[in-house]
Amino acid sequence: MRKAIPDNIQRKLYAESMGRCMNPSCEKELLLTNGDIAEKAHITPHSDTADNSFENLILLCPNCHTNFDKNSAFTENEVRMWKEERRKQLSQIFAQKFNTFEKLEEAVKPILEENKTIYENYYLKGNPKLWKKFEEKILLNNQRLKLLLSRNRNLFQKHDEEIYSNLATIDQLVQHIDEFYDTREDNEKIRTVLFPEEVNSIFGLEPCHEGMIPSVEALECLIGSLQKDNKFIEITLGIEDPFIVYKERDNFVLLSLSDTPRIRQMYFVHKCFKKVGIRLDSLNFALKYLDNNHISFTIENLENLSNVIVKEKPFKFIYEYCLSKEKLISLAPQKGLIIVNLHNWNSGGCISTEAYQQAEIMDVTLLTLDNFYRYVHNL
Repeated sequence: MRKAIPDNIQRKLYAESMGRCMNPSCEKELLLTNGDIAEKAHITPHSDTADNSFENLILLCPNCHTNFDKNSAFTENEVRMWKEERRKQLSQIFAQKFNTFEKLEEAVKPILEENKTIYENYYLKGNPKLWKKFEEKILLNNQRLKLLLSRNRNLFQKHDEEIYSNLATIDQLVQHIDEFYDTREDNEKIRTVLFPEEVNSIFGLEPCHEGMIPSVEALECLIGSLQKDNKFIEITLGIEDPFIVYKERDNFVLLSLSDTPRIRQMYFVHKCFKKVGIRLDSLNFALKYLDNNHISFTIENLENLSNVIVKEKPFKFIYEYCLSKEKLISLAPQKGLIIVNLHNWNSGGCISTEAYQQAEIMDVTLLTLDNFYRYVHNL
């Protein structure tokens, strides 16, 4: 009685084939929506050697299998060379080194989308029969992902602390891919490394809301970079979930400013990480107060989001633990400007007495955040 091909060998064969007939002149899709047409062919006949090793097996479509086994259309050496050719092909295609994250994203995004569709349609909806059938496709896609991501690690934002590092997320995905492969046939699947949802955010598939990156200056830089590339459309602040809209490959993309992994990646790509001068969450909170109270405002200049017109009055938002006279002078404010200190941790003490005195001389108005709330209602 012929022994069954071990499961781990079968998995390796599917991974090697990448879901296509191994005959380089054919390369027919093997994993179709209506079923798996892959056939496992022995290169040296099983009847001669009983050899079920990975090296002696190859995945073919039914036609190529018949032509090899029954019609002797190919020699054993030719078929063995197909395995070597596929290895070279995979190395060239899926281990490609990209110069930009945008190019890498074009290669990775469709693979992630297909995996996500299979997982949601079959696993999450409790269809084990179809899940088992299409899980092979995920295994194949995972090998592609691993090659692409491992080859292009330099294109991801990184940080010494893993919770702030997109590269750490990518490394976790690679670990998940390895564990998914190794445990697939276990009766009790104990997996310690789950698919990191942040990956979908990094590649713009699905947002992962972790909170806004605090630097207004970084956001201004990103807007400027997108404008330079003729991609920026608009920004909306003063709402619960502020966002920007930009163009990406002729599509309009709405990007939440709290979609942290994606924002981190864009700041990295556009070289826009900046030291925090004004906190974005604090600025948005003040603008949200205006919006909630039906007080109209406009951002005066996208290069300086902290300059806002409220009922035709010019406002400038700053973020200082205590606004000093020296800092006020360095701002060189024009007459009539209303300066609001968003830093409210020490309440009324966030503006020094000397700064108030200097403001009178310069004919500008200084407001704490609490006073700002009252002030705008009296405009």
